[in-house]
Amino acid sequence: MSLELEKAQLMSVLARGKSNWGGKYDRLEHFKRFPNLNKIIKELVGLKWIIFYKKPNYKAISLNSAYKKEIIEFIEFHMPYLKGLIR
Repeated sequence: MSLELEKAQLMSVLARGKSNWGGKYDRLEHFKRFPNLNKIIKELVGLKWIIFYKKPNYKAISLNSAYKKEIIEFIEFHMPYLKGLIR
């Protein structure tokens, strides 16, 4: 599996699940199934597409709503079967 596809899958889970945009975040421990999780997070934080939260007892991530259009386009490019499903 390519790293780009993994990024798209991670962001699609965030966008479609509980709609984790902006202030709504999900704990990082829920994404352990992604083999390159740390690398993906680092790259997406660098692009400012993901917001990283470091809380006293856990770490969490959410999608940056300022880049919503770019994030959705990225997900739909790498996962075309989700076209139109992410809002």
